[in-house]
Amino acid sequence: MSASSDVASSPAIEVALVTAENRIAPGATSISAGLDMSLSEGWKTYWRSPGEVGLPPELDFTGSVNVAEVEILWPAPHRFTAFGIQNFGYSGEVVLPIRIHLERPGEAVNLRVEADILVCSEICVPSSFAFAIDLPAGGSGTQGAIDRVSAARIATFAALVPLVGPTAEISDVAAFVNEDARTLTITASGTHSFETPDVFPEMGSFTAFGEPDIRLAGDGRGLWAQLPILSLDPDATAPVITLTDGALARTIEARALETSPPAPFARQIDRRPISALVWIGLISFLGGLILNVMPCVLPVLSIKLASVITSGNKTGREIRASFLASAVGVMAFMWVLAAATFALRQIGVTVGWGLQFQNPGFLALMVGILAVFAANMLGLFEISLPSRLQTRLAGSGAQRGYAGDIATGAFAAMLATPCSAPFLGTAIAFALTGGIVDIGVVFTGLGLGLATPYFAVAAYPRLALMMPKPGRWMIVLKAVLGLLLLLTAAWLVWVLSGVAGPVSVLVTVGLIAALISLLAIRRVPSVARWVGVAVLAVAPVIAAGQLADQGSTKRDTGTEWAVFDRAAIARHVSRGEVVFVDVTADWCLTCQANKLLVLDRDSVAEALAAPGVTAMRADWTRPDEQISRYLAAFDRYGIPFNAVYGPGAPNGIALPELLSAEAVLEALREAETSAVAAAN
Repeated sequence: MSASSDVASSPAIEVALVTAENRIAPGATSISAGLDMSLSEGWKTYWRSPGEVGLPPELDFTGSVNVAEVEILWPAPHRFTAFGIQNFGYSGEVVLPIRIHLERPGEAVNLRVEADILVCSEICVPSSFAFAIDLPAGGSGTQGAIDRVSAARIATFAALVPLVGPTAEISDVAAFVNEDARTLTITASGTHSFETPDVFPEMGSFTAFGEPDIRLAGDGRGLWAQLPILSLDPDATAPVITLTDGALARTIEARALETSPPAPFARQIDRRPISALVWIGLISFLGGLILNVMPCVLPVLSIKLASVITSGNKTGREIRASFLASAVGVMAFMWVLAAATFALRQIGVTVGWGLQFQNPGFLALMVGILAVFAANMLGLFEISLPSRLQTRLAGSGAQRGYAGDIATGAFAAMLATPCSAPFLGTAIAFALTGGIVDIGVVFTGLGLGLATPYFAVAAYPRLALMMPKPGRWMIVLKAVLGLLLLLTAAWLVWVLSGVAGPVSVLVTVGLIAALISLLAIRRVPSVARWVGVAVLAVAPVIAAGQLADQGSTKRDTGTEWAVFDRAAIARHVSRGEVVFVDVTADWCLTCQANKLLVLDRDSVAEALAAPGVTAMRADWTRPDEQISRYLAAFDRYGIPFNAVYGPGAPNGIALPELLSAEAVLEALREAETSAVAAAN
């Protein structure tokens, strides 16, 4: 007689079937059993609803004698990350309690169980085990019928199984499923004051959820949570919610809400210490400072140079005031961006660095502004104020033109936002995972760094006065700057073709060309002027037509890129393969530089095309919630972003924003290390 089967083991897990009874008591209608699992360090197995990927343990009692029905009880799970993906399950030691109902009460039982268990660490290993326990029918009384050790172990984990149904502690749980936005919103309330809650929703076997955004209200007695729906079961059931908070665990079928409830102000985050705020402020400043020399800030530098040229006849005091005004414009834009970021986050909208470049209207506006600026600098027309207003402004001394200087600074900061740079990703992640103070510190630091050149000239006006005296060189420089702005406008047209398609591109370019032509009609001193207008109007249309033809095709050569599939990463890695993920967008100039200088180079391209390596490209040119959630899993909210996965790096190796061939090749080698070691 035994209350435990033989222990089956593998390097990852030891498992046995145990029962609380040594024998079947007279008239007994059921017995208590448990699947007793001890997982090696670093290994995990899954809950009944495993999360984004994975499989729960499966038990087959076929072959058992005197078994009518089997019910597995699931202790409350914890959340863990495997391959960068949210999963629910267990680590260390766990017992799955099992209620076994008998066909013939009081008679002997022969248990024959086949268990299929998936365990994951650096790789995922499916294992099958067989167990056998024979329990004879016993005499009268309970003396010796219970195995106290096994019974206590089963009872310990049975106490961790969530209670079913509402209680006074959690008396009301409601849910709203937004199938269009692919989100599930949950509310809960009662007498319990939540501290570190977690939510585990279930809506059918094939419904998977991402990481929840959990917020509290009413001294912690009200809970609001929103989860992205990654995949929705065609036969989805009403939401069943398991709530955990320390020792508290409840499973409740949620009542349906007709509309999505607003998010409360409170957010479940740790308060940042002062030292962390000082450090991230410095990181933000460095990120903003580096933006001044990134390729995507080319138009910003053009505008700065143009402002220096126009300051040739100004006094040192006027120059100082002018550049301070531009610095104010930079800071004002950053503070407005910080306020908008905080407001959008409070209503549950996904935010990130540079996401306005996914908006066709914003892109069209930027193309128009840059094209008009370029045409103006190329001499096709001059925009001047009425003579009376000019006379009035001339008497205002140092106040003249400050509104334009402020606008120049704000516009410069706006054009810097599609760019990523060293330190910038860290700063933005800190802000978007924190509260209002964190957001304020980060965006203030970014603004100060980006405005440093303006502050430098304001502090030392001689920097501007050192420019050569006005002459023919100014005409040449203005032409060069105008061409640079025109190139920037052409780049944004290319971005617009990927975001909105060829029709939007042709309409936008046509309207802008018509506007420039109308502005230039007032100044037509020669046939050459008309030729210039025609070239400026027609050339972008031709270029846009070419871009439109290519809009639906891949713009890359060499490496064969697979479409990004987050769930497929785990499948590839479980087979011992390496996965390289490139999150990019047409509007991200740093991404284009990484492609040209690193990813398309022979050494890296050959490594990405090698057997056992899958190259995935996530195109974020247009809004994509799947990509947004993937970036958020790494606390990243801007691009470029690259990561390498493999048996040696199942959770991914995040690469720096500015790639190098050495960094990519080293990450690929590190990710495949375990596969090589296992083969040997």
